Amino acid sequence: MKEQVEAVQRMQDYIQEHLRETVTLADLSRVSLFSPWHSYRLFRQWTNQTPADYIRRLRLSESALKLRDEQCRIADVAFEYGFGSVDGYQRAFFREFGCNPREYAGNPIPLYLFTPYGVKYREIRKEWNAMENVKNVFIQAIDKPERKVIIKRGVKAEDYFPYCEEVGCDVWGLLTSMKSLCGEPVCLWLPEALRKPGTSVYVQGVEVTMDYDGPVPEGFDVIELPAAKYLMFQGETFEEEDYCAAIEAVQTAIKRYEPSAAGYRWDSENPRIQLEPVGTRGYIELLPVKKL
Repeated sequence: MKEQVEAVQRMQDYIQEHLRETVTLADLSRVSLFSPWHSYRLFRQWTNQTPADYIRRLRLSESALKLRDEQCRIADVAFEYGFGSVDGYQRAFFREFGCNPREYAGNPIPLYLFTPYGVKYREIRKEWNAMENVKNVFIQAIDKPERKVIIKRGVKAEDYFPYCEEVGCDVWGLLTSMKSLCGEPVCLWLPEALRKPGTSVYVQGVEVTMDYDGPVPEGFDVIELPAAKYLMFQGETFEEEDYCAAIEAVQTAIKRYEPSAAGYRWDSENPRIQLEPVGTRGYIELLPVKKL
């Protein structure tokens, strides 16, 4: 089982690294260390997609972000991401997202982007082991401006995995498609005043400016947050397969931290914030504080 998961993860990693190049089944076979036929079968078994569908969806999603953020010609984007013609790219984009890429570039709307979750890391979460090489947690005071947050509420979730089971992991792809005030989606633990009856403490969302008047996806809510001060807790960089332990290391440091030593007290009126665990920057959480 472990050998299969690691083989599929190697194929996923190869696809990500060579996304704008031609990726063949022979290439995937070489990195998986299995025959082409068996590589194809394993990939489909563990990702529920063929390699071709996986690559196409990932290319379309990355191309959508390029169209959102840059002034570029549709033809250039189509060929950059390996589509043989502009017409073929436009048809594929419409099938995936339900809108034309030219229209989207002129007026970006929230899209359910494809999020390529690594199969290896889905398995690792079941084995929450200590990680000895995370030794330091860095703390920095930062200011958050007054802002809105477009959120998707869960039901009972208090952290990521139950939330993903309640609302579906594809929410993150939709949030990623929206321009964020802080540059990326956020996860929040909401204080009681911001919760609705029968909804979860833990939510995912995207921070936007107070004057945001763009589309809000169906089933999402908008909350308003005041300007607030936060302590940002950031762990050391980590190997992606160690992300569970990296989270645990930072959260343990938070539990032991006494904010009065820095002249603060915890602020129970604002949400605690979690950023996506990314090994190259370390795991990050932000906790709201007020001055003593």
